[in-house]
Amino acid sequence: MKIGFVGLGNVGAKLAGSLLRNGHDLYVHDLNADFVSDFINRGAKDGKSPAELMRTCETVITCLPSPQACSAVVTAMLDEIKPGKIWMEMSTTDASEVSRLAAIVIAKGGAAVDCPVSGGCHRADTGNISIFAGCERDTFDRVLPLLTTLGRRVLHTGPVGSASTLKVATNYLATTNLLSVCEALVTMKAAGMDMAVTYEAFKISSGTSFVHETESQVILNGSRNVTFTMDLVKKDIGLFQQIAEDHGVPLEISPLIVSIFEDGIKRYGPRAQSDEIIRRLEEPTGLDIRASGFPADLTDDEPEEAGYEVIPNSVGLVLGRLQG
Repeated sequence: MKIGFVGLGNVGAKLAGSLLRNGHDLYVHDLNADFVSDFINRGAKDGKSPAELMRTCETVITCLPSPQACSAVVTAMLDEIKPGKIWMEMSTTDASEVSRLAAIVIAKGGAAVDCPVSGGCHRADTGNISIFAGCERDTFDRVLPLLTTLGRRVLHTGPVGSASTLKVATNYLATTNLLSVCEALVTMKAAGMDMAVTYEAFKISSGTSFVHETESQVILNGSRNVTFTMDLVKKDIGLFQQIAEDHGVPLEISPLIVSIFEDGIKRYGPRAQSDEIIRRLEEPTGLDIRASGFPADLTDDEPEEAGYEVIPNSVGLVLGRLQG
């Protein structure tokens, strides 16, 4: 199968790299010619344009920074969509927009999958990231072998749009946790606690989390390099807030988080790393939240494994591993 990939940014490059590493016939496209050249040097082919990618490939994956960018790319591909073609949207995007675009693709005889990822760039790099997939079940079965190359745990969430709805909720939870971790670290520093001891105390406690065990490390190192920027955080939590407003849910914490990141963007710029938000507490307190022995970059210490479908039932989660 020939696979096209549009969007070779922080997450997209790592997902596309998993396809290349596992021997797929990969065609790539990005507005940044250097990104494309890097993949060509590694064995991929130049997709030239979104339309050319859809003409050449059976499946085209998009991983783009905004709903507007996704709409532009899909619109450019539409004339080449016909029965047998599949569009897979792996961006974190607006559920209503991805549903609108999917309906157009399906009306032209193609198939569409709403399949954002979760788990961080370091896990996307090793094929160990989690994937939510919103689509018809028969379409899911068609793309499952590809999804289990791209990720470790794959959950069929329901129709197109359901995956994007869940994804922005998980990003809201992660962002809420990031801000609470920042407050806890700064407060412990002010109280005179050793930061390495504090990290371990949080890690072995009921207060631990994926965000603490990963992002706290680059916060304490001082690099704050989580490869996710403040503008992307604001986009994602804004999408979550909009879902709440659309359904009449009077949230209290979410609007505050949105305002905190709006302020962070004003202070540090939209492309500042999201973990730099801790500076809003470091600066007024005069505290330096760093400690030796922590890495500057996140790496995935789990070996790459074949992925599998996560199957929910009334009891809990039954992990159904693929056979063969």
